[in-house]
Amino acid sequence: MKGIIFDYGGTLDSRGVHWSEVIWDGYLNCYDRLGVDAAQRVSKEQFREAYVHAERALARERIVLPQDNFHDLMLKKVRVEVEHLVELGLVPEAQAAHMTTMVAQYCYDQARACTNEARPVLETLATRYPMMLVSNFYGNIESVLHDFELRHFFKGVIESAVVGVRKPNPTIFKLGIDALEMEARDVLVVGDSLRKDIVPAESLGCRVLWLKGKGWTAEEDAQTHPHTITAIGQVLEHLD
Repeated sequence: MKGIIFDYGGTLDSRGVHWSEVIWDGYLNCYDRLGVDAAQRVSKEQFREAYVHAERALARERIVLPQDNFHDLMLKKVRVEVEHLVELGLVPEAQAAHMTTMVAQYCYDQARACTNEARPVLETLATRYPMMLVSNFYGNIESVLHDFELRHFFKGVIESAVVGVRKPNPTIFKLGIDALEMEARDVLVVGDSLRKDIVPAESLGCRVLWLKGKGWTAEEDAQTHPHTITAIGQVLEHLD
């Protein structure tokens, strides 16, 4: 192995856990802190519908700007979710602003904790291998990486919103391989999604490590792969 491609979201910033689960925990944390009883809380199914609504809105409209760090991004994303829940009568309008602020801060704090864990691993790897980052993101990944002090570990960044190709299309990984100036068989791809990272990377002939945490569906959680890790630090163990 001569080079490494890392995914970002879910891999470096949430320990392999799908971001819907992190944000949902943020809602629960907010409700607990506000003392909202169970009967007045949105259900997880209602939240998941709002999550999808926000993802589509951010893909459709230029809401996230290149200079936005992750806190800025979460404020905008959660605001779209909460406004949708308000429109459906599931969240009181008077509660919306406070909920948005609290959930966004919770998510930012979680991401910072996870990237703090990932940083020494990336630092060690960067002394041994050239690395690229390949991510489905909103056009602001450079700002996010700089804020979390991760950008300097990567030779370059391939971001879906910039190159116009999204995972699971293998082409986006091919761009990363070409940027490393290597053959696919000499590149390790580390990602948190079996469908979006591992399968397309393997189709190109890359080596893979699946960082498996709680996924979007029970079906995904039940899937297995021979090259699975449960913590980012285990990448080092697989290379020794």
